Order: sequence, then C-alpha cells, then structure tokens
Amino acid sequence: MLKPDSLRAYLTAATPELRINPDKIVILVKNGNIAAAGAGSLSFEYRYTLNVIVLDYSSHADAIIVPLLAWLETHQIELFDNVEQRDKAIRFEAEFLNKETVDLSIEIDLTERVIVAIADPDETSVSGRYTITHVPEPDRIS
Repeated sequence: MLKPDSLRAYLTAATPELRINPDKIVILVKNGNIAAAGAGSLSFEYRYTLNVIVLDYSSHADAIIVPLLAWLETHQIELFDNVEQRDKAIRFEAEFLNKETVDLSIEIDLTERVIVAIADPDETSVSGRYTITHVPEPDRIS
C-alpha cells in the first residue's frame, strides 16, 4: 500500500502545524480487504478505510481538509465523480479537548490497484518470479 505514506507526506508538507510537529499525525488502515478476481492473474486491489488522526490540533480543520481534498483529486478521483461514493467516502469525528485544541479523526475509503505479472527472466523483478506494479489513478474525464 502506497497511499497512506503518500497522504501523510502531503498533509505534513501542506499544513504548517504538522510541518512543525509531524508526530501529531497518526495513520491507520482499517477494514482492509483484498479483491482478487483470479482470472488468470494474481493482480488484485487493496480496499480499505484510511483513518487519519491529527492529535492536539490547534489550527482550523480547513487547514487539513483542503489539502486532503487536493490529494484525493489526484489519488482517488472517483470519490468526486461517483455520487454514491462522494456522499459516504469521507467521514470525520472531532474531540474538542479544550477551547484551543481538538483531536480530529478522518476516515476515507480508498483503493489501490496492483498488477502482478510473471517476470521476464531477463528483467529484474520484485519477488524474483513476478513483477508488481502499483497502478496510478486514471485521469479525470472532463
């Protein structure tokens, strides 16, 4: 899975409070499953809920949500294009710790496609027998 680390890096770079203290962000993968068709290939899709928790956060939630949405426009575009997903795929909870800080928990339903092919004996492969490619998200259709 590549998206959890990618989102952490993006939010940390985009949010002043997280740049100063990157340990305020916790990333968890929940409810994960593997969808594999088994149709002559070992290719599969990771499906999971990514839980982003920002601890003891003193800035406005917009400073997290706006960069999150920008990241999703590149890394999970169907959350914007599919009405059913758009209405349920991003959820949040907040615990107001005091008048200045909050613990903010955001859950996002994500997928990652992985293409697995038998390795060409002349190529360097990930596992020796297979080449594994994490497929980028398709471009948005205008």
